[in-house]
Amino acid sequence: MQRPHNVLFLCTANSARSILAEAILNQVGGNRFKAYSAGSFPRGAVHPFALELLSGMNIDTSFARSKSWDEFAESGAPQMDFIFTVCDDAAGESCPVWPGHPMTAHWGIPDPARADGTDAERHLAFAEAYRMLANRISVFTALPIEAIDRLALKRRLDEIGQSGKAQAWTEFSQ
Repeated sequence: MQRPHNVLFLCTANSARSILAEAILNQVGGNRFKAYSAGSFPRGAVHPFALELLSGMNIDTSFARSKSWDEFAESGAPQMDFIFTVCDDAAGESCPVWPGHPMTAHWGIPDPARADGTDAERHLAFAEAYRMLANRISVFTALPIEAIDRLALKRRLDEIGQSGKAQAWTEFSQ
């Protein structure tokens, strides 16, 4: 059996969206995927609403810490197969040179940490970010990664990132 595909989710602060994505993929990816998350300017703490949401879904949060993407560009770090930016700020930043030339795509999700309103409204923003990420990750994990060429796979990854469209998998499966 080959090693799992390593996936890095990037966001500027690494406090909400990328943490949620890491948790989702590690939960649904089975032994095919191993997820990580990091930030270009990590906040140093995971947003409490993200931790509360994951805990409420019976997802262990002991993995969750806000860390720099530099950890994954160093010698000895896991070699990434895929890197997904989940915020527009991180997508526009100059990323480190990643060993192994992983496939990349931008899967922008609105930042729930910036949501205004009551606590209930802010919790709803986190739930919506989780839902959007879970949908995209579900489509991603269903792709026959080993069976399609690199260019077609890149196109599918980019399509997944287009706002909630499950169309990427629908088109592929026809």
